[in-house]
Amino acid sequence: MEWEAVIGLEIHAQLATKSKIFSGAATAYGAEPNTQACAVDLGLPGVLPVLNREVVRMACMFGLAVDAEIGRRSVFARKNYFYPDLPKGYQISQYELPIVGKGKLIIELEDGTTKTIGVTRAHLEEDAGKSLHEDFHGMTGIDLNRAGTPLLEIVSEPDLRSAKEAVAYMKKIRSLVRYLEICDGNMQEGSFRCDANVSVRPKGESKFGTRAEIKNINSFRFVERAINFEIERQIDLLEGGGTVVQETRLYDSAKGETRSMRSKEEAMDYRYFPDPDLLPLHVDDAWLDEVRSSLPELPDAKKERFMFEYGLTAYDAAVLTSSRELADFYEAVEKSSGGETKLAANWVMGDFAAALNKDNLEIGACPVNAAMLGGLIQRIADNTISGKIAKQVFEAMWEGEGDADSIIEKKGLKQITDSGAIEQVIDEILAANPEQVKQYRAGKDKLLGFFVGQVMKATQGKANPGQLNELLKKKLNS
Repeated sequence: MEWEAVIGLEIHAQLATKSKIFSGAATAYGAEPNTQACAVDLGLPGVLPVLNREVVRMACMFGLAVDAEIGRRSVFARKNYFYPDLPKGYQISQYELPIVGKGKLIIELEDGTTKTIGVTRAHLEEDAGKSLHEDFHGMTGIDLNRAGTPLLEIVSEPDLRSAKEAVAYMKKIRSLVRYLEICDGNMQEGSFRCDANVSVRPKGESKFGTRAEIKNINSFRFVERAINFEIERQIDLLEGGGTVVQETRLYDSAKGETRSMRSKEEAMDYRYFPDPDLLPLHVDDAWLDEVRSSLPELPDAKKERFMFEYGLTAYDAAVLTSSRELADFYEAVEKSSGGETKLAANWVMGDFAAALNKDNLEIGACPVNAAMLGGLIQRIADNTISGKIAKQVFEAMWEGEGDADSIIEKKGLKQITDSGAIEQVIDEILAANPEQVKQYRAGKDKLLGFFVGQVMKATQGKANPGQLNELLKKKLNS
């Protein structure tokens, strides 16, 4: 039997506010345990939550960016369950009336085709604390710094049909929230994570199978592996005559498998009811228009503009607009280079990106700024240096030796464009290699590369490649 996977993701994006959703406590990552949890976060008697206005603005920005319905009236509810890192015994969330309703997102697949994925809803809620097991022998430590941190839970429709589609969707959401600057998307720190709902059904069947939920997956690689494992597990179970149980599962990255955690709760298990301490949230048209006017240029629109304005391929435009920082950097480099659009794209995506990855640096912290890289590209374009020498200059720039012009001058790296000087070196190389000249003239054309290499070696790579090839062929064929 041929099987089809049905996948939906619940992505938890930690909103980049300075204070928590219902209190003034700080949200900074990495503080000493339990130093950023105030009386409201701890659920102490007599305290009342006060909604953070910035949280609402960020949620509306996301809703507008995915062309979603914005709930003019949304309600906060209490989601009741017991866990040691949930001090109040309930989580304040949104249930029946969320801030963001139905929307959509277009993802690009590996074969270049696109697919529209429905967004069911996005609702606001507070994060729970964190249970720590590693440092406590036979005990569990509780850190409540994260309790009350604002989350936007983004729920997709069950429109995804493979692990690769799920990863493409998750990457697109991450890129979008980073563009909007409402979440830093840091998966290592847990500020961007997801739960995956996975089921399988016979191909052609319209009815959904029984789903399992895989909790808190915090990397793209693990999302793909966890979903693929779960699909195979369910297929093997069904083909062996068994049944899939609706449950919550954990992904064990060390073993590369999912394992049962608990039976899956239904909404009724949480006993949702409107929080009596929080009034319904009302969003009016004037305020929403204000939020709409603050939206930046979004990734898809920026990609289209890069293709039209700079003549870039769809692939290059997609890479360069994958993050807002990279797109801004490319545009600054292109401007500084005097409009060398393609050359600027190649350098930003190539040597520059490789150097960032090697040193694990963010664009804002790297030693080569856009003006410096643009200046280097200008020297390639005006034939002051060759592309090969440019790599040497770039390395020196990265090491902090100055801008392109000063390095070229200091190291004597200017390209030789004097035809007479290049001809003189060619004559010396041909005279020193009569046997190879004879073989070339007898039809061994591949020896051209040998002569080019010898001239480049003699000129320390400074001969202009175009002139060199033209003069060399002329002399060899005369």
